[in-house]
Amino acid sequence: MLLELVIAILLGILFGTITGLIPGIHINLVAIILLSFSAYLLNLTTPLILVIFITSMAITHTFIDFIPSIFLGAPDEDSFLSILPGHQLLLKGNAYSAIVFTLYGSLTALFIILIFTPIFIYLLPLVYPYIQKIMWILLIFISLFLITTEPNKKLWALIIFLLAGFLGLASLNLDIKEPLLPLLTGLFGASNLIISITQKTKIPEQKVIPLKNIRLSKKSIAKTSIASIIASPFTAFLPGLGASQAALIGQQFLNIKDQREFLFLLGAINTIVMGLSFIALYSIQKTRTGAAVAISQLLPQPTLNNLFFIISTIIFSGIIAFLLTIYISKIISANIHKIKYSKLSLSILLILLIIVIIFSDPTLYGKLLALLIFITSASLGILAISSKIKRMHLMGCLLIPTILFYLL
Repeated sequence: MLLELVIAILLGILFGTITGLIPGIHINLVAIILLSFSAYLLNLTTPLILVIFITSMAITHTFIDFIPSIFLGAPDEDSFLSILPGHQLLLKGNAYSAIVFTLYGSLTALFIILIFTPIFIYLLPLVYPYIQKIMWILLIFISLFLITTEPNKKLWALIIFLLAGFLGLASLNLDIKEPLLPLLTGLFGASNLIISITQKTKIPEQKVIPLKNIRLSKKSIAKTSIASIIASPFTAFLPGLGASQAALIGQQFLNIKDQREFLFLLGAINTIVMGLSFIALYSIQKTRTGAAVAISQLLPQPTLNNLFFIISTIIFSGIIAFLLTIYISKIISANIHKIKYSKLSLSILLILLIIVIIFSDPTLYGKLLALLIFITSASLGILAISSKIKRMHLMGCLLIPTILFYLL
């Protein structure tokens, strides 16, 4: 049993590294593939071992996925806010430091998850039934609050939010197996890559600074940790909200303006959201991430013993992922300036396109619809970038369908 657990964790770290490094290959996709083969895999091992693999992969992904977000501008839906501060530091030769700040946040998140676990186990089941009754009101209030965070272009933010919502509704109601893949890949990955190609960005040589010189003050760490503690619980039980929205909420609450603090905050919340999604599955039987959905299929009623193994996996995988991300970031930092960035961006864009075509739907008709969603989503993402508003408002693609689900 112990050997199986170790192998599952190590394989999870390996696959989490792959999904984190390759834009478009999300842990949700791997989880879906794993579930499709679960009948065969369960003849070889137990549901708990598969759950440990998924947990390890998911947590590792939250550490690694800032690498393509900051170095390549090709994030998934949980790390896209890191593009702006991360890219600014990249163009100053400080991308490695930007990665390290997110890692400090993710590492801190492991301890915050431990703090939240007993609260979620005992308190969340008591308050969640009341929250469910006013869910649509809370989501509308948070959406409007996030729109008001735009300093000068609130109308544009509202327009982008509504357009994204209509696009999300249309995409989710089309007969496609995986509508979120072309939708989110176009909005948050392809759009930024296209802008990078057209602007012909040149990457300067990157500085690899010793870890002891990449630091935040104790006050900054305390401030950003408190912000993540305030904001993260929202995503555990409010559907349609992700790490990026939680990060903006935390940023507004404690007036975080420093780039380094914001990257720390985003790293912390990204990992907290994933970790708490597993705890919420145990406490209120609700799934908030694709990984949690996969686990719920394998363990419909997780026990306290199962939860112990899951939490242990979160801590162990997170520590290994921290060290692994530092190592990979050093290698990329030493070589990224040697690569023609526009050609690299074009190559990644083609990879995303191929992924969308292959995995969105098995039928030719479904693939064409997925391609249409991808192109439309990328166009809307480019409009958001050109309008110089936070692309967080593009998450209306999930928030508006969710609000209507609870309202109607």
